[in-house]
Formats: sequence, C-alpha cells, structure tokens
Amino acid sequence: MRTTAARGAAAGAVGVLAMDVVTWAMYRRESRLDLLREKRARRYGKDTAHAMVRRLTRAAGSRAGATEPNAAGIAVHYGLGMGPGLLYAHQRHQHPWLRAGSGALYGLLLSIVNDEIAAPLLRVAGPPGAYPVKAHVRGLVGHLVLGMATEAALNAIDDRKAAQPAGDTAE
Repeated sequence: MRTTAARGAAAGAVGVLAMDVVTWAMYRRESRLDLLREKRARRYGKDTAHAMVRRLTRAAGSRAGATEPNAAGIAVHYGLGMGPGLLYAHQRHQHPWLRAGSGALYGLLLSIVNDEIAAPLLRVAGPPGAYPVKAHVRGLVGHLVLGMATEAALNAIDDRKAAQPAGDTAE
C-alpha cells in the first residue's frame, strides 16, 4: 500500500510538471486584457496555491508568502497534484472507468473539484464568473494534461514493475 501511495504521489508530480509546461505556454499567448482580468479575479492577485499560503500566513500574522513565487506556494501547487495522484493510484484499478481517456476523465474531475468548486469555496480563488473564459479553458486543458500524464506515469511504473523478475527486491 505504501508503494502504491509513493507511486501515485510521484506520478502526480509528473502530472503537475506536464500541466505547468502546457498552461504556461497557453498563458504566454493570452491578451494583456484577459491576464489583467484574471489577476483582478484572483485572491491577493495570486494563483490558487500562493493565495492559500498567503491566506494562512496572514492568519498567523506573518508577511511570509507575500511574494510570488515562493517555496511554500510551489509546494502547495505540487501537493495539489500529488495528493490526488496518491488517491488515483489506489482507485484506478478498482474503478477502471476513472482511467477513461487515458486519464483525461481524472483530470476533468480534478479541474471541476479543485478549480471550480473547492478553491472558490475556500476563498483562495475568486468566483468562477470573475475569470475570463480563456482562464477556464487553460485550467481545463492543464488538468486534462495532468490526468493523462499521471496515468502515463503510473502505466510506466506498472510496466516496469511487471517486467521485474520474480523475487527481485530492487524496489
């Protein structure tokens, strides 16, 4: 069970990295007007992970987390992919429908739960209607990539594990 958790967390980190590559490429191509509207919609003018850190540090009476990027915000960002990746690794064989679209369904579910429901409810993102449509599309595409990269990483780990000779304790 612990190895599945570690594999899921590692695959989730791979997913976050893949998502970042795609979403940053999309972000750089957006209009200044859309980017300004998005910045105004954000809590503290920050992405969700950095806003979460800023909110917690403000509650503690600290100015830590005021700048972006910062190590805590990046850690939260990766944690938001690694935690669900851990759960996904445990559930994907028991519920094969979660793997639909080579992990795209998993990414879609993360996008809806994280970006559209949890972040606004936790007040680390503005209301969904405050963001330009392009921000929602970018988030959705990024999460689809995250899901597919997480699934691909887990498949690669599964293939490697299956290829090991019986009795091999190299793990």
